[in-house]
Amino acid sequence: MMILSIRNVSKSFGSTKALNGVSFDMDEGEIVALLGPSGCGKSTLLSIIAGLELADQGDIFWNNHSLHNTPPHRRGFGLMFQDYALFPHMNVYANVAFGLKMANLQPEAISNRVAEMLELVGLPGFSKRDVNTLSGGEQQRIALARALAPGPQLLMLDEPLGSLDRNLRERLVIDLRAILHQMMQTAIYVTHDQEEAFSIADRIVLINSGHIEQIGFPQEIFGNPETIFVARFLEMSNIIPGIVRQKDGSQMVYTAVGNFPIVSPVNGDVDLLIRPDLAQVNGIGENCLNGLVKEVTFRGSMQKVVIVVNHTPLTFEFPSQTILPKKGEEISILVNPNRALKAFPK
Repeated sequence: MMILSIRNVSKSFGSTKALNGVSFDMDEGEIVALLGPSGCGKSTLLSIIAGLELADQGDIFWNNHSLHNTPPHRRGFGLMFQDYALFPHMNVYANVAFGLKMANLQPEAISNRVAEMLELVGLPGFSKRDVNTLSGGEQQRIALARALAPGPQLLMLDEPLGSLDRNLRERLVIDLRAILHQMMQTAIYVTHDQEEAFSIADRIVLINSGHIEQIGFPQEIFGNPETIFVARFLEMSNIIPGIVRQKDGSQMVYTAVGNFPIVSPVNGDVDLLIRPDLAQVNGIGENCLNGLVKEVTFRGSMQKVVIVVNHTPLTFEFPSQTILPKKGEEISILVNPNRALKAFPK
């Protein structure tokens, strides 16, 4: 059931166009990630949804009702930020209870709700702890408990794990998704980290320079980037110029590194994406890239290899157990045109 609707929202700051005609919908209980590089407009959009900024044009609808004249404190939305924003002079209980006291709940109801939230975030028994003695991960869990305690209609999280180290982020993002789904909490999650977005979101809205590049499930976006920007943002850097022409009733793409059969909606000049993650070493026959190994980088479960084909560097990823030629040696890599190649019209 659709609960939130963003309609043609635009916002400028002086001559800078922060948002340009942004539109998308959210279902109740859905987690949507706003993903994109720093400065693309993600946080501005979050501020407009929260009512902290006014759009120059467009509108926000909640349950089919415009929020244009609804002040932030009347929207019933919750915010959680990167810097925790816990009150340092209050203990854990007082921090989690803050919003509940503002809502004038009875002490017993507040006590029960605080206990419920601390249990939910995996920190039972922390009520009397000084927040200044907590680890970063514990502080972020308390911040989440405080944001969830009043029962917000929509929870908005702005880079909530950005200040934590990578290993802790990876653990917390899984816990956070489980907690939000357990609460059936409608949530918007802002991040510039694609792995974080893919781990937590039901759907992703990928933003670039104030406009939406692509909306879809994480698997859809990673499996089928719709624009050059999306491909590059997902670290698919093998993008080379080519020409698509008809040959014997089929389409061929002609490039500096080889010619490949391809199914493309366009003919003529294109940029060809060769996916780095869908290739095979020691390929034989057609659709092979033959070059020299320039560099091999070990990255835990994966290794990256840069090869040079006809003066063109290309990067590929293989499992760490894959045996690769050494630097300077020849290599042959097989690409599957139906899975690993995509042509973008110029």
